[in-house]
Amino acid sequence: MTEGSEKADPDRLIRAAGDRALLVTPLGRAEVAELVDAMRAHPLGGVEDVLPAAETVLVTLLSAEHAESVRRALVTLLPAVQESAAVANSGSVSRGTLSDNDSPDDPLVIPVHYDGADLAEVAGLLGMSAADVVATHTGTVWRCAFVGFAPGFGYLASPDDRLTVPRRPQSRTTIPAGAVALAGGYTAVYPRGTPGGWHLIGRTELTMWDVDRDPPALIHAGGFVRFVDADRS
Repeated sequence: MTEGSEKADPDRLIRAAGDRALLVTPLGRAEVAELVDAMRAHPLGGVEDVLPAAETVLVTLLSAEHAESVRRALVTLLPAVQESAAVANSGSVSRGTLSDNDSPDDPLVIPVHYDGADLAEVAGLLGMSAADVVATHTGTVWRCAFVGFAPGFGYLASPDDRLTVPRRPQSRTTIPAGAVALAGGYTAVYPRGTPGGWHLIGRTELTMWDVDRDPPALIHAGGFVRFVDADRS
């Protein structure tokens, strides 16, 4: 839960985004996941889509006439969402490991060669060995909090944030497709070659984005991902 959101009037967390959308803000990462889960499990009448971001959720509407009824429903829903997020945040550091995670979807399994240029640096930042970084990365069921930056680029969050490192002080001009990286509390797989400032810990041979595939992206918002060490499987 973000600072100050616990006592905020839910109605003040919702604002219009044009005449056919509502933006729910501010929200912490856990609250975003809880709200998206609730709205997808029990769809609200008049809602066209639910689009999560890092700390907000954009709710698009079928028509402008649904704005007030959806706003009222969200005002009713938000206190329960905040309470569920607070309970989730109170869990121990072991939350989210393969032995404890009870993800509702079968996770997408991504084989990774852990030979990234920044693996040793990441280990140093975290006070771990490189083997411990790999074990933690593969021992977590990650969830796609949202998709952004580039088509198919999913920001994957873990429940315990054990692999949180900052972005690199200087971005690389090119990161190849399939690079597996860490930054800002997220992990991601670059779907195509782009510049980037994340720490590279490995690479996968999976094609993460293919316009000739339906759907083109392997990772979608709300989906679960598990990484495996391709050199040990």
